[in-house]
Amino acid sequence: MTYETLLVEVADGVGVITLNRPKAMNALNQTLTRELGEAVDALEADQAIGCIVLTGGDQVFAAGADIKEMKDLSFHDLYVSDFPRIQRDCWRAIDEARTPVVAAVAGFALGGGCELALACDFIVATDSAKFGQPEIGIGTMPGAGGTQRLTKAVGKAKAMDMCLTGRMMDAEEAERAGLVSQIVSADALLDTVRKVAKKIASHSRPAVMMIKESVDLAVDADLQDGLLFERRNFAATFAFEDCKEGMNAFAEKRKPVFKHR
Repeated sequence: MTYETLLVEVADGVGVITLNRPKAMNALNQTLTRELGEAVDALEADQAIGCIVLTGGDQVFAAGADIKEMKDLSFHDLYVSDFPRIQRDCWRAIDEARTPVVAAVAGFALGGGCELALACDFIVATDSAKFGQPEIGIGTMPGAGGTQRLTKAVGKAKAMDMCLTGRMMDAEEAERAGLVSQIVSADALLDTVRKVAKKIASHSRPAVMMIKESVDLAVDADLQDGLLFERRNFAATFAFEDCKEGMNAFAEKRKPVFKHR
């Protein structure tokens, strides 16, 4: 598929989606969010894809929502228009993807851009990355998970601080706070994330799916419920051909050949 606001490439079991509105600093307009939801769904449906990378390139991730597109909307317009549905469908595609989605963030990830990165399974960032929810500065608030996912990622104090002041968090603070999994140099970002994604894609995909489900559940579930879910998923992996292959390969000191079933 071809897109107006995205670049999509597939190689080695990895699908890479690049936000492509450079003149607008990848601002999230209706076209981009609609196409992004469609692109994630398309890669999710491709059985050859074991991991998805979402990036804005090596200069900026996304500077936020397209304010020019939104500034004249009334409450009624926003409530009844297609915009909430398009936005919801985009985030739903990422939320419901059973294939892991990794965000590669360089430069600004602000407002909707920060919320988009937060929706991914984890974030790898450059040392130049800046995260923030600056909506308070234009008289509104985060509307796509900024008060919710950010709080779960970094805790109440930092989320309150960022959302109420609009300040940006640099990559070093983001890593300390648990928002970012690792920091790399700008010139190494995409190569690093592709290697990480390729590694994920090389593993048994049913096992990867079960791990993703289990970690996602841990964010909201009671510990005992989470442990029960984990134990049941662990036992279920023994029904996979890949589990038998992996254990036999370990015992025979060879590399496993997974069939993803």
